[in-house]
Amino acid sequence: MSVLFFLPEPGMSWLIVIAIIALLFGGSKLPQLAKALGQSKKAFKDGLAEGEEEAAREKTRREMANDPKASLSAVDDEELFEEARRRARLRVAEGSIPEDRK
Repeated sequence: MSVLFFLPEPGMSWLIVIAIIALLFGGSKLPQLAKALGQSKKAFKDGLAEGEEEAAREKTRREMANDPKASLSAVDDEELFEEARRRARLRVAEGSIPEDRK
């Protein structure tokens, strides 16, 4: 026979579980246990989000590898020009291009 069989309401079972946990771990350990559970939950969610982002990046990489022309046509011309300007400024700052050629 189950211990929970004798409970008057289903909500009472949570109270009994909490009381048993309090007896096992003691009142001083409960905040530490709750903190550890919260950190574990956050780490799990972060891991899931990171996995989803990595899957999306990998999917994009595979799509671009299969059709390189499509990946170039998806980029706006203004974005390409801005990236070229940014790289030119970086090369001048590094000293690989003389300033009179810029």
